[in-house]
Order: sequence, then structure tokens, then C-alpha cells
Amino acid sequence: MSFLRHVGKHGDRKVAVVFREIPGEPHMCLVTYTELLNQNMHDPMMKCIESDIGQNSENLADALNRSYTKDGRFILQVLHMEGLLKKVNTEQIVMTPQPNVRIKLNELNVMLDEMKKGEDATKRLAEIDKSLGIQNPGDIAKRMRGNTNEPVQAASDALSDNILALRLREQAAKMSAEAKGLMAEADRLLQEASTMDPVKPVKETVSDVKPKTRGRKAKVVA
Repeated sequence: MSFLRHVGKHGDRKVAVVFREIPGEPHMCLVTYTELLNQNMHDPMMKCIESDIGQNSENLADALNRSYTKDGRFILQVLHMEGLLKKVNTEQIVMTPQPNVRIKLNELNVMLDEMKKGEDATKRLAEIDKSLGIQNPGDIAKRMRGNTNEPVQAASDALSDNILALRLREQAAKMSAEAKGLMAEADRLLQEASTMDPVKPVKETVSDVKPKTRGRKAKVVA
């Protein structure tokens, strides 16, 4: 395999990075030293790492929790129970995805996090651009989050709400401009009609016309 994720070194010792970041401690990771694993675990773990599931998992732990040792136990659970997971500073781990490639895990984490943020932003903007006409901003925001049951109150939706509000204002301004244009054209047509039919000159323009109220005429008292 030309490119292999989740493998690296801690000093001169080979490691498999099980969690590239520990929740609440992004500068720390969890690794296991592959040279310490017996054949009951080593071979199934390497097979898991090299598999499509392992390579497509953001954290190796997700794949290990679905893979088995030779005696039928979940690999991740065995690593935990036997104390084979070690907490290490990400600066001390050098990832080796290829024989001639070296990158520190802390630097790789920054790159992956930035890429993920960029992908999320691109997906949200694409969803907004697909929306045509005036729609409920809350419904659109829910669809972007992939959960129509959760209230749209999270801070992560602030950017989407601001963009949607801007689009609605732009639509309102466009509609207002079109309405003014139609009123002006109507006034012009009435003026042109008055020149063609001087017997009935137009005294009012469309913009001056007020709707008449309907009702009975007032009685004249003698």
C-alpha cells in the first residue's frame, strides 16, 4: 500500500495512533506500540489498519471497535483492558504514511481540522445556493444540519442564518424595485392615454389613486 494512515513512530518505536486527539486535550493522543502486541492481536490490527474501513476512519479506534482478535474479542476493548493504550503528546509522534514521508501528528491534526472546516463551509454554501425563492430560513438551516427535529438555536447555525437573512433582504429589495418600475410604467401609459383621448383627461396617476371605500351614500336631511 503506497499510503497508510494511522501509523507512525514515537522515538524509534513503531506505533498505531488509535485516537489522534483526546477529547478536551487536543495536544494529546492515544497510541499503542505494535511491537508489544502478540500475534493474537498484531496481525488482526494490521489487517484492520490496511482495510478500507481502517483507512476511511477518522480515528483508528472506530475501526478497531468493529474488528476482532484471533480469539474473537474486540481489539479496542482488549487494548484498553490490558493497558496497551498510552497517552502521548502529539508533538512527539511522527506519522509515516509513506516510507519517505514524515510529519508530526500535531501539525497533521491542524491540517485535517482546517480541511474539515473548509468542507463543512463549502457544503453549507452549496446548499444555500441551491435554494430558490423565498423559503423559511429555519427549515433550510435544519436541512443543512441534517436534523429536522432539533431546534435551530445552536451557535454553529449563526453563519447560515446571517447568510439567509442577507439573501432575503436582497430579494425584498429586488421586488421593491420591480414594483416601483411597474408603477412608473402604469403612470406613463395613463398619461399617453390622456393625450390620445382628450375628452377624458387623466387627472390622477396610478400612484395617486387611493382605494375607494364601499358603503351607502349619506342621506340628505331637508
